[in-house]
Amino acid sequence: MAPLLVLAVITLLARLTGWLGDIAWLDSWPRAATLGLAAMFLLTASAHFAEPRRGALVAMVPPRLPNPGAWVTGTGVLEIAGAVGLLIPATAKLAAICLALLLIAMFPANIRAARANLGIKTMPLPVRTLVQGVFLGATALVVFG
Repeated sequence: MAPLLVLAVITLLARLTGWLGDIAWLDSWPRAATLGLAAMFLLTASAHFAEPRRGALVAMVPPRLPNPGAWVTGTGVLEIAGAVGLLIPATAKLAAICLALLLIAMFPANIRAARANLGIKTMPLPVRTLVQGVFLGATALVVFG
């Protein structure tokens, strides 16, 4: 639930800052969502490198994939790269597209983990699916907004 909270709070604060501070760059929902997504992905990436969350993420990797620790590290690096890419105006849309694809690619691990009661157990699968939809909607807002 923390990633959703970070996305919402940072997006709202950025939008409010743009409106109240008359900062043109932040005076739009897509730009505010860009900052919210960057903060959210930096938060989620941190779980890929620090215990006890790392171990829980390793447990979520499907057994048919070799070296689950490398997959967790790799996806964490991709989340950091995507977050940085969101902060560079010239690459923000491409980064949002890549992060959306990453979310889609990793979601089967969430389904498997929920069904097998493995890994990070923060919310039931139907709620997790809705939250995933919010994350994908935010990436779409950055791309198409």
